[in-house]
Amino acid sequence: MATPRISFEFFPPRTAEQKLILESTWQKLAPLNPDYLSVTFGAGGSTLEATRDAVEALTAQTDVPVAPHISCMAQSEEMLRNILTAYREKGVRRLVVLRGDRPEGMKGPGPFQYANELVSFIRREFGSDFHIEVACYPEFHPESNSPQTELYYFKQKVEAGANGAVTQYFYNADSYFSFLEDCHRSGIDIPITPGIMPITNYRQLAHFSDICGAEIPQWIRRRLEGYGDDGASIRAFGLDVVTALCERLLAGGAPGLHIYTLNRANASFLLWQRLMASMG
Repeated sequence: MATPRISFEFFPPRTAEQKLILESTWQKLAPLNPDYLSVTFGAGGSTLEATRDAVEALTAQTDVPVAPHISCMAQSEEMLRNILTAYREKGVRRLVVLRGDRPEGMKGPGPFQYANELVSFIRREFGSDFHIEVACYPEFHPESNSPQTELYYFKQKVEAGANGAVTQYFYNADSYFSFLEDCHRSGIDIPITPGIMPITNYRQLAHFSDICGAEIPQWIRRRLEGYGDDGASIRAFGLDVVTALCERLLAGGAPGLHIYTLNRANASFLLWQRLMASMG
């Protein structure tokens, strides 16, 4: 099997200490030769300036493409046009385009309410200047009414001009493969990369999963609960679980792995080492 493609996601640091942590994290992960790095921002674009700063810092440190997240936070088309023009001038050629998190029931602040509208705007204004990744949800977005509506909205983003997609994280490989079959039947043919969340802290993982609707299978949840505050056992078990998941995904034809690092290097680095060892 060929060496799998890998990409990493970071969140933008807000303090000097967090900046040092991100720099240290990236320096440790750099030898893994990722395809690209993505940088998130908070709900409603609350870390927009920090995201810009992080993108510029990473772009200055590496030749690896850096992809800022773009969401429906822009208050006008002109604002979004200016943001994207500035990124393009800095050499950014890749974007991760999302609706973005917002308080329940609240609409976005401007003309964009859904990710497909953003993708359409970017294609209309910038043509093929940017490679666009969008999000998808094998276990379904918390706001989706049914699998059919999930696929409908995903296909809208694809038809608007998305080049590829990254999934929400999951721990059940069958959900990913079943989702791919549904996409194929719906005429969706862009690469769909699994999003991978290393398991290092059970309370944090349970909190994230409750918010985003990602399922932690009962057998994993009970094992993690059983370890209590034994962080070493949680990390060791989590590494076993996520390595096995990635092995199955790659063996089944996944185009690569997108790892949510939470700005920590060790879990991602150890996962990669395990995968390389298992592939011979």
